[in-house]
Amino acid sequence: MEMQQLLSMGFPDELAAQALAATGGKSTVKATEWILTHKPNSNPNSTSTTQPKLDRFFHSQSTTPPPPHSQELEEEEPSKRPKPSHSHSHSQQKQNWPFKTADKRHAIHEPLYERLRPRTLDEVVGQEHLLATNSLLRSAIQRNRLPSILLWGPPGTGKTTIAKAIVNSTASTCYRFVSLSAVTSGVKDVRDAVDEARKLRLRSNQTTVLFVDEVHRFNKSQQDSFLPVIEDGSIVFVGATTENPSFHLITPLLSRCRVLTLNPLQPHHLALLLNRAVTDADKGLVQSVGVQVHVSEDVVHFISNKCDGDARVALNALDIAAVTAAARLQHGKQKEQEEEEEEQGMDLLHTNVTLVTVDDAKEALQCKHLAYDKAGEEHYNLISALHKSMRGSDADAAIYWLARMLEGGEEPLYIARRLIRFASEDVGLADPSALTQAVSCYQACHFLGMPECNVILAQSVAYLALAPKSVAVYRAIGAAQEAVRESAGHNQGVPLHLRNAPTKLMKEIGYGKGYIYPPDNPTATQTYLPPSLQGHKFLHWPDRIPSDGQEY
Repeated sequence: MEMQQLLSMGFPDELAAQALAATGGKSTVKATEWILTHKPNSNPNSTSTTQPKLDRFFHSQSTTPPPPHSQELEEEEPSKRPKPSHSHSHSQQKQNWPFKTADKRHAIHEPLYERLRPRTLDEVVGQEHLLATNSLLRSAIQRNRLPSILLWGPPGTGKTTIAKAIVNSTASTCYRFVSLSAVTSGVKDVRDAVDEARKLRLRSNQTTVLFVDEVHRFNKSQQDSFLPVIEDGSIVFVGATTENPSFHLITPLLSRCRVLTLNPLQPHHLALLLNRAVTDADKGLVQSVGVQVHVSEDVVHFISNKCDGDARVALNALDIAAVTAAARLQHGKQKEQEEEEEEQGMDLLHTNVTLVTVDDAKEALQCKHLAYDKAGEEHYNLISALHKSMRGSDADAAIYWLARMLEGGEEPLYIARRLIRFASEDVGLADPSALTQAVSCYQACHFLGMPECNVILAQSVAYLALAPKSVAVYRAIGAAQEAVRESAGHNQGVPLHLRNAPTKLMKEIGYGKGYIYPPDNPTATQTYLPPSLQGHKFLHWPDRIPSDGQEY
């Protein structure tokens, strides 16, 4: 980047490379000053008087006019004249532009949420159930006895932040923080980190806190590698996962760690973080756009209520909204902003302040952020809520959970399949036509697809929620299967009178002997169960169909 900037100023390749080598190669300013004050060896005929003035290319850092020396350059031959940067060609019309050139220390873009990441537990917002005065974490930090823990929660709730803040919050320096990601690391990286931790323990009696992000991405054998080093105390293990540990982590690892659950942040938590980003002059929005930013309470309220408890999404949205507002001001499209200024009762243009509007926030978010994973924890939580709402005959709640799944991008045919199951499991014989409704719903969804099939799913969900309920068939098949599984010895064969006898030999053996044909003898009685199950009831069903929502 520094080399390209020097070349854009018109310096030769060899001269620019020599200047960067002499100054360490990390600062364009120092390299330019070196060129201005030294006679380069690569070109003995050149002198510093023919080199451009530093302020000529970094004019945004100074409002003083260019010195007379720059006029002499304009009279030189074009081949000897340094090429001005693009920003300099428009310097006259941007002379009063308040934005500053980005700080060279932040040449590599660092996201707003990373700059504002809390360093200690006292700075962490939310998760009061984990960070209270007498909580497990606070007590462990106070006594310098950190346990191995697993942080489980949705994205943007503070798992990585808490892991780093734990070490920074300790009063002593007996802990060292090492971070790995299961996405990019393997068993070799874990072994290297453990070997270094053991050496450090012997050398300085310092314990390593090994943080593994997205630990659920490790397979079973990779997770096994943590067991002995946690057991012998070589490291303090801290894992972070967005997936249910019961399904994605091995039981031995769970037995060695304390699982701490993080909750989605509430809107007032997000509002506090957003306001912190606005007011922090060192790490906040000022560093993103280079000018003071005004964010109204309406913008904060809008973003904090549209991010589904994800702090990272909220801060990213605010950052993008501020950049959008700054670009609008920079390009001179200020008519709408002036109207906003009159409503706010302040002259923002003359005070060099960028106003972030709700429209900027809407543009940044595009749509409401929904925490949903079609193969993850939230997927099963929502389908469970839908099923239980229909079982409880709450059509309003059932339609709401259906909408949550559809807006999250759920496959409509998956929902339709679950409705077919519900029609038999929970409605059953109380309304036999419910199964027909559910199957028709699946076929219609297959024909139409989204978004047209949303109303078909809603109709089927409402029908099933309002239908009378019966779990008699569901319980009957469960009891029968249990009887089959738990039968002593072996399951008895089919009674001879119930067997089919298509051949003469089978008839001679006794197949079908004594069977009574019911259409010819409707009042006759005969047994159909094996002798060991005679008189056993699996289906408990009354003589009449239930009505008025009564369940059986």
